[in-house]
Amino acid sequence: MQHLSRTALATCLAALIGLTTAPIGSAQTTGTAASDRAADYVVNDPQADFERRIVDIPMRDGVKLHTIILIPKGAHHAPMLLTRTPYDAEGMTNQAKSNQLSAVLQGYDNFPELFNKDGYIRVVQDIRGKYGSEGDYVMNRPQVGPLNDSTVDHSTDTWDTIDWLVKHVPESNAKVGILGISYDGFTSLMALFHPHPALKVAIPMNPMVDGWMGDDWFHHGAFRQIGLPYIYDQVNSRGNTLNWVNTMTDEYDFYLKAGAAGVLGKSRGMDQNGFFRKLLAYPAYDAFWQEQAVDKLLAKEPLKVPVMLVHGLWDQEDIYGAMAVYNAIEPKDTGNDKVFLVMGPWNHGGQREDGSKLGDIQFGSDTAASFRKDVLRPFLDHYLMDDAPPMQVAPVTVFRTGENHWEHLKAWPLGCAKGCSIKPASLYLEDGGSASFTAQATPGSAEYLSDPAKPVPFLPRPIADQGYDNNPWPHWLVTDQREASSRPDVLTFVTDVLTQPLRISGVPKVNLTLSTTGTDGDFVVKLIDVYPDVTPADPKMGGYQLMVSADILRGRYRDSFAHPSAIPANTPVGIGFNLPNANHTFLPGHRVMVQVQSTWFPLYDRNPQTYVDNIFLAQPQDYRKATITVKLGGSDGSAVVLPVVSGAGASE
Repeated sequence: MQHLSRTALATCLAALIGLTTAPIGSAQTTGTAASDRAADYVVNDPQADFERRIVDIPMRDGVKLHTIILIPKGAHHAPMLLTRTPYDAEGMTNQAKSNQLSAVLQGYDNFPELFNKDGYIRVVQDIRGKYGSEGDYVMNRPQVGPLNDSTVDHSTDTWDTIDWLVKHVPESNAKVGILGISYDGFTSLMALFHPHPALKVAIPMNPMVDGWMGDDWFHHGAFRQIGLPYIYDQVNSRGNTLNWVNTMTDEYDFYLKAGAAGVLGKSRGMDQNGFFRKLLAYPAYDAFWQEQAVDKLLAKEPLKVPVMLVHGLWDQEDIYGAMAVYNAIEPKDTGNDKVFLVMGPWNHGGQREDGSKLGDIQFGSDTAASFRKDVLRPFLDHYLMDDAPPMQVAPVTVFRTGENHWEHLKAWPLGCAKGCSIKPASLYLEDGGSASFTAQATPGSAEYLSDPAKPVPFLPRPIADQGYDNNPWPHWLVTDQREASSRPDVLTFVTDVLTQPLRISGVPKVNLTLSTTGTDGDFVVKLIDVYPDVTPADPKMGGYQLMVSADILRGRYRDSFAHPSAIPANTPVGIGFNLPNANHTFLPGHRVMVQVQSTWFPLYDRNPQTYVDNIFLAQPQDYRKATITVKLGGSDGSAVVLPVVSGAGASE
């Protein structure tokens, strides 16, 4: 996650929402010292097509949470859609200065019929400790228990909020749905713990679920240091009024000069920030992270509320969470009617925007619009509207990239049509930069020199802070990888040109055997679709190298995420980890590529490549060059295991 992405995303979303002006002061008084401002305020605009109510809802501990309620005029027995956010409920519902409430689910849809006299009531609430709400802010506040010794959490706050809404919004039908993207997706998931009876459906989109395993803070132990500005802005003040300032044009230069991520944070005074102190104290996957991993917690909960999980195949911030929750709760859905999954060709929150392309990659249709029209709206109506028509939404709706069409399945990934199967197939890395599904008989090797002073950039330089609209961050996962493949510290292996489609559905798995002259190291593996050298229909795509799935493992966690250990120098070790889910077809004329490298900078902090107790606090002398040798061929040759679809096809 980049520091711009959440703050700027909230601003971008807010600009899509049609609203009235801010409330004016009340004239009511009870004495010379009485407040001129009403505790609860109703904005009255005769020309508006909705009514805006501003209330502070009391929680069970007395804390009041600032809440905006938008009611279409003429609404009667209307369901309520709730979002609980740390990103300013006022700002998200007051930017457009319009008297027309149109086509918004916090920017999640584009059909105006959602909010009219026969549509939905919209509720947006600041979570405790942020913007207009009272109380203390805790980043991803854990459930009451070992990590939270208070009596309140997001689950209790959601329960109390829904209870108030059904009692105080007479225009409603007392049915509530909760939905949100990212952090708001996290709060949507938290509503599933001991849910209020009026909560009829939850739609967590791109949710933050496990910040260590693969969402915002770490991926398999490698720290996503580019998120430091977000942590600074989000935690240091109630209204994000204290802001991180970049001091260099190229973020690559900035983070390289700054040194270790912990040293950088401390130099900015972040040791005053409680969440930053927790990061420094818990770099491994110990009880602190495990006991707040939402997927693990939900696996222990009864499944009471229908859930639609929305996942972006190129989510640059929370690519882990939705799929982890699906794997945790889908086995509980014995009737195959409570857990739904949507996987689209989107970045973080891309389902609310134009879904016809992502970066340079074209999909042939507006995939986001079709999701909102054909999946999201029928799903909401079915569970929330009175006398709603039957729903025709499949348990799994997934877009097949490469072939560019939707598939409707009974389960993921084993829900393909009759006669179809998914079997693991090892794509072996071979001498001379080749890759093949047949292992070479003669053992070989390939090596590269990883220098922490010259890390591999995750984007072409300069990596600049340019604002959300011009920032490459939202689509960096589909950025052409040719620049990386030309570097000597990136190993590249590629197949012959394919003569038949190669379809994969599921999780690619990395199996490397390697040695290093250091005692620690990071290992990045990318699965890439290489386009034909010439593509007449779109010439700029000739030779394009599209990442289909990629991730990183911090080597000290190769044997145990909870208990790090040094890598024995010059000794072959196994490096295994999962890449993000893919549903992709490598078309005839394309090739399959695998890249292996040890840095992805400045997205991830640099590994010193010498074992230190805490990489956050590594000193300049700890960073050393290391030669990494990858074993090829033989019984333990390195490979990426692909979930290959064979048989009748992947869709019903």
